[in-house]
Amino acid sequence: MIAESKKREVALVVDDSPETLRLLTDALDGAEMTVMVAMDGAAALRIVDQITPDIILLDAMMPGMDGFETCRRLKRDAGLSNVPVIFMTGLAETQHIVSGLEAGGVDYVTKPIVIEEMLARIRVHLANARLTQSARAALDVSGRYLLAVNGQGKIAWATPQAQKMLLENLPFHAGEEFALPESILHWLAQMQKGRAKSKALTASLPENEQLQLQYMGKLGPNEFLLRLAKDSSADTPIEFYSELGLTTREGEVLSWLSKGKTNRDIAQILGLSPRTVDKHLEQIYAKLGVENRTAAAAVATNTNRRHS
Repeated sequence: MIAESKKREVALVVDDSPETLRLLTDALDGAEMTVMVAMDGAAALRIVDQITPDIILLDAMMPGMDGFETCRRLKRDAGLSNVPVIFMTGLAETQHIVSGLEAGGVDYVTKPIVIEEMLARIRVHLANARLTQSARAALDVSGRYLLAVNGQGKIAWATPQAQKMLLENLPFHAGEEFALPESILHWLAQMQKGRAKSKALTASLPENEQLQLQYMGKLGPNEFLLRLAKDSSADTPIEFYSELGLTTREGEVLSWLSKGKTNRDIAQILGLSPRTVDKHLEQIYAKLGVENRTAAAAVATNTNRRHS
């Protein structure tokens, strides 16, 4: 059996110094990587229109468009959002390091470049990027309603299920890019600072208050994970809960059950664990005096008819 040849990873090196380009090209080629070079930001943007690199090494201080602005423009392309950018700079001041991270970089090295250190950092960030891609692929397959946003509220990535829910429930216009409104940005800032109480970990989108975002944590220097859920309480009249002797959450679970949703569907819609849904259903069956979901759905349907 013939062994499959290992895929060569692609590095884009952006620097206005021919000496630096030559040094890095030789080192990366020796590390069995394919190297593309650009001497300014505009050339880098043209290259990524044709091919997506696995990693980008970017000089921070270049004439014309500097590395920070180049990085910001690169990261506007959704296809490059997961590509790690390592800044190269002779400036080690904190403000320049912060500027690089805020622009979307994951790391920086100072010049003169130590090749062994650069290669070690490249290996680490390539491994992290592969793990991230694998994790996101698994989330897509598992049907999670998750999305990640940057500090400005722009979507970095979203699972197909989350994208579908946003498109179906928000007033999008053709070609419009989704961004979190100002009120949600304020909430996100509070989440990052750890100032919110547990009950405030969820916020409703003002365009559609049934859509709720739950803060799940920080993924990177400028990337935050959110879970999207739809609050069904507004769809179900209060009489539905009171007449059947159910709590609000139990009423929501029963309402979705009566619409043919599986336990897993209900868990994802309401932002609950499947185990929690199971426990709610046990309580619902007991309160309704039924033994299974079919009978419970029939009770819900009859109750809804009386209040419709």
